[in-house]
Amino acid sequence: MNKHEHLYEKTISSQPIYDGRIIKVKVDEVQLPNGKTAKREIVNHQGAVAVLPLTDDGKMVAVRQFRKPLEQTIVEIPAGKLEPGEEPLNCAIRELEEETGYRAEKMELLSSFYTSPGFADELLHVYIATGLTKGESRPDEDEFVDALELSLEEAHELHRTGEIRDAKTVVALFAWENRVLRSRG
Repeated sequence: MNKHEHLYEKTISSQPIYDGRIIKVKVDEVQLPNGKTAKREIVNHQGAVAVLPLTDDGKMVAVRQFRKPLEQTIVEIPAGKLEPGEEPLNCAIRELEEETGYRAEKMELLSSFYTSPGFADELLHVYIATGLTKGESRPDEDEFVDALELSLEEAHELHRTGEIRDAKTVVALFAWENRVLRSRG
């Protein structure tokens, strides 16, 4: 017996609700560990990547863009969804160049985490990009972004004022700060 089996929820039925370009939504009826039943609203997502690009002069490359669900612009690290069968590293390389024009000499996986495991299965892979070379950005035709370079202090100020407030960028910001502190020894 698996030592966590007492926590498992068995799916009794699953009803598709929506099948979109980015997400699928379904409602599962599950049997709880105590024998009772419950409904679970679930968002399926292909997965995504995000990139923390760090310039040789100690700045983070970020993008400012309008986010419709929030009805505001926010500052984020470059990111995008995985295409079916696409390797996360290849997606990270593509997204960095598309959104910012930068290419990286080195890409290192920082972490992979579930963005909202209470209702979604999206797995996000975050990379650190170094050895950057500036090129021409090529955003998707429905994507409008301004690229910017931020010092650690400027990024923290944007976090304090609420312009940086999405999870992937907050995680990246604190990972960057930790990396800077470790390098100071």
